[in-house]
Parts: sequence; C-alpha cells; structure tokens
Amino acid sequence: MAIAASSSRVPPRAESTGHPEQQYLDLMRRIWEQGDERVDRTGVGTRSVFGTQLRFDLSGGTVPLLTTKRIFWKTATREFLWFLTGRTNIRELCAQGVEIWTDWPLDRYRRETGEDISRKDFSARIVADEAFAAQWGELGPVYGKQWTDWPVYEPAGDGFYTQRAQGVNQVAELVESLCKNPGSRRHIVEGWNVAQLDQMALPPCHKTYQFHVADGKLSGLLYQRSCDVALGLPFNLWGGSLFIHMLAQQCDLEPGELVWMGGDTHLYLNHAELVETQLARVPEGSPKLAIVRRPESIFDYRIEDFEVTDYTPQAHIVAPVAV
Repeated sequence: MAIAASSSRVPPRAESTGHPEQQYLDLMRRIWEQGDERVDRTGVGTRSVFGTQLRFDLSGGTVPLLTTKRIFWKTATREFLWFLTGRTNIRELCAQGVEIWTDWPLDRYRRETGEDISRKDFSARIVADEAFAAQWGELGPVYGKQWTDWPVYEPAGDGFYTQRAQGVNQVAELVESLCKNPGSRRHIVEGWNVAQLDQMALPPCHKTYQFHVADGKLSGLLYQRSCDVALGLPFNLWGGSLFIHMLAQQCDLEPGELVWMGGDTHLYLNHAELVETQLARVPEGSPKLAIVRRPESIFDYRIEDFEVTDYTPQAHIVAPVAV
C-alpha cells in the first residue's frame, strides 16, 4: 500500500559546502519535490525523474561513500565480488550474512509453497541445506553470469544451434583490452541480455559499464536503467567506483572519474522518513579506499584486500525494500 508523502516536510536546502555528496542530496530533493508520482511494478508507488547524471573524482583513493547515513561498504563489496564469480545462487551470499538478494527467492518460495517463513529462517535453511538452496536459491542468469559467461550459440547443423560450454567472459576481455588497447571505444561490460531477461529474478538495473583511459587514468561510466535512489544508488556508486579502482590496479593505471547516469531515477513513496531525515543532514569527511594486495587477476580479490579510512558516517537509516 502506497504511503502518501508530503514534500512540505522536506527541510530547506542547507548552504552548499562544495562536498561531492551534495549532488546526491540535490538529486534526492529534486525527485521528492518535482518527480512524477506514478504506479510501479512493486505496487508501492514512486516519484520519478528521467535522465540524470552524477560525477565523482576518484583520484587519491577517493570514493563516493555517503556520509549522511551509514553505507555498509563491506556488504556491497561482498556482493560485487560474488558478481565476479559468475555464480547465481544466494547460498554463498547468505553464508556471509549478505541478504541483498534474499527477498526475491523468498517471495517466490512463499507464493509457491504457501509457507509464511521468515527471511531469517529461509536464509538459514538456504545455508544449511544444499538441495534446498539448489531448488529455491537460484536467481537465474543475473549480473555476474552475463558479465563472465554471456551465452554463445554455435551452428550444429540442419538449422540447429548448441550453446558453447563457456560463454564470453566480458570482464576478462575488458582487462585485456584496457591493457593492450587503452584507446579503444569498446571497453564495455553489458548485463542486458534480452534473450534471458525473463529467466532472471530481477533484470539488471546497473546494466552497462563503459571505461575510458586518458593521461594514465581510468574513468568509468555506469548507466542504470532503473534506480532506487534511497537504497540502491549508494551501493551502485560504491560498486562502480570499486570496479574502477580494481581495474586500475590490474592495468597499472590511476583511478580517474566515476560518471553515473540514470534512466528512471526514483524514490519510493514509503521512503518519506528516510528522505526527510537524510536531507536534514550535512555531508562531511572524505572517505578513502586502499587496496592492500594486488592479486593475480581481477577474479582473485578477497574482502580482506580492501580498507576504507576517514569514514565517519552519520547514523544508519532503515527503510523497506520494494520487491
């Protein structure tokens, strides 16, 4: 059930401090005060604008880690490293206490079995029971599958085609391309596989990454077709900047800039309290990321390889996820 939201409760904009996070807060305010109110897939309802852009300088280890609320960057990093494995079952995530993807399999389980199991119990069962996880923990060919194993079909005679055992590893090819042909305009990782969208628990939101090398610096552009600004975008900004930092290390480059672009950029109507609380806060500090080890390949990073310093965020703000 949609919750009516009143823009009159949004606090006035504080005097600009020039902090890079201010552009995120300005986007949030613009959506909440001027966005088109509309019915969405989840039934919750959103306020939405179309065609947005944010830019962040990543030099010197800088990362766009929001300070006006706590962002659990280790959780986001574990998810990103899971993408790079190409795996599509939530069991590995649940075992690490990462529940970002649990709601979609849980929703399917409840619908198909009629059992009103809690998320905590469902996640615990996923971890404890391999067969249960195989049946109920699969997400379909989401993000990492497309990034590392985009399906390829080859002629098998008589007009038939068979799927090649190993598809295209876009990430591996990206690293090779950045190293050997940095001036290319084809440094792209794509998640939007039209032929497999209906097999995915959720079609990719952060769907397209493109990279650019200039003056020894690596910049990345992330295009997001659909963006939950309150809950999703902070993780997406972290993931995009993390990807750039990792690629830069692997390719002997320096991090340049993250350019984020949004299609349908929205706030859910039941996020009123989060929006009003966050817009009343002033960003401060300059978090830095250090990668303390250079593994053999981009697929060999571990959570212990990443350290964040100078991050003193304000309190976490809880809000519901729309499934």
